[in-house]
Amino acid sequence: MPLASIPSPSEGVWYLFGFLPIRAYALCIVLGVIFAVWLSERRWRARGGEKGTIIDIAVPAVIFGLIGGRLYHVITDWQLYFSGREKQPIQALFIWEGGLGIWGAIALGGVGVWWACRRRGLSLSAVADTVAPGIAFAQAIGRWGNWFNQELYGSPTTLPWGLEIDIEHGGEPGVLYHPTFLYESLWNVALGFVLIYAGRRFSLRHGRLFALYVAGYTLGRFWIEGLRIDPVGGIGYAVEFLGLRINQYTAIALFVGALVYFWVTRNKTSAEVVTVQTGEDADPAHGSDQADPEDERDAPDDPVAESSAGTPADTPADPVDDTPSDTPRAADQDAEPVPEEKNSR
Repeated sequence: MPLASIPSPSEGVWYLFGFLPIRAYALCIVLGVIFAVWLSERRWRARGGEKGTIIDIAVPAVIFGLIGGRLYHVITDWQLYFSGREKQPIQALFIWEGGLGIWGAIALGGVGVWWACRRRGLSLSAVADTVAPGIAFAQAIGRWGNWFNQELYGSPTTLPWGLEIDIEHGGEPGVLYHPTFLYESLWNVALGFVLIYAGRRFSLRHGRLFALYVAGYTLGRFWIEGLRIDPVGGIGYAVEFLGLRINQYTAIALFVGALVYFWVTRNKTSAEVVTVQTGEDADPAHGSDQADPEDERDAPDDPVAESSAGTPADTPADPVDDTPSDTPRAADQDAEPVPEEKNSR
C-alpha cells in the first residue's frame, strides 16, 4: 500500500434544499471566469480603458467559449455520443457531465471577443494581452472540476502524490494515478504570474503577451497530455499517430503558430485603441464620461496590473486646432472655451 496519496471526492454534486443540484464541475468553471474577469478588469483600467468594458466583453466570450469547448469535445469524441454504445446523442448537450475542450473554448471565445471589440471600436490585440493572465488563472481553477468528476487522470504511478480513483470511474484497487489535473493547475498558476511579470518588464503589446500565453500553455499541455490515459477519439482508447495523441498535435500546431506570431510582430509599435469611441457609433452602454479618474485607477506598481507608465499612450488625444478663424472676433465677445483633452493615458 502507498504511504501517501491524494484522495478523490466521494461526490461532485450537492443538492441545495434537497432538489437544486450544485455541480462542482460547473462551480469551478464559474469561479475561474469570475476571477479572470476581475483580474482583467483591473489590468484594463490600469492600461487606460474604461470601467466595465471587460465585464461587457466577457458575456459573449463566455457564451461562445462554452459552445466552442463543447463542440471540440463532441467532435473529437463523436463515437462516445453517436455510436449507440456509450451515451445518447442528447447527452452531447450535458456540459455538467464534463467535457470541454480548451482549444475550442479559446477559438470560439475569441470570436466573441472580436465581435465585442469591433462593436466598441477597441483593438482586439489590446484586449487579448489584457486578459491573457486571467485566462491562465481561470484554467487553473477550472481544472479542479476534473478532480471532482474523477476524470482525465494519468497513468499509474507510485509517487506519494498519486491520485486515488474509484472503480466506478475506471480505477483499480490499490493503484494510484498521475493527478494530471493538479499538474496542469499548478502549471497555469505559474504561467499566469510569468505573463504578469513579462507584460510589466517588457511592455508586450499587439497580441504578443497573448501569444506568449498560448506558447506557454501548449508547452505544458504537451507533456501533461502525454501522461493521460483517458480515451480521445475512440471508445475505451485514445487515437494516436506516431505515438502522440490528438491533443498533443493540436498543442504542437498552436505552439509553433504562437512563436511565429510573436516573432512577426516583434517590431510593431502602432497605437492600440483602448477607449470607447464617442459620437454616433459609440457604445450606448458606456458614455465617454465613465472613464475612471486618475486617482481612482490602479497604481502602476499594482502587482496584478500591467504597468502602463513609460509607454506611449494607447489612444492619442485629438490635437487642438489653433488655426485662426477666417471671421474676426469682436473685442468684447467671450472667447470660445477650448475643450479639455481626454485622458489617453
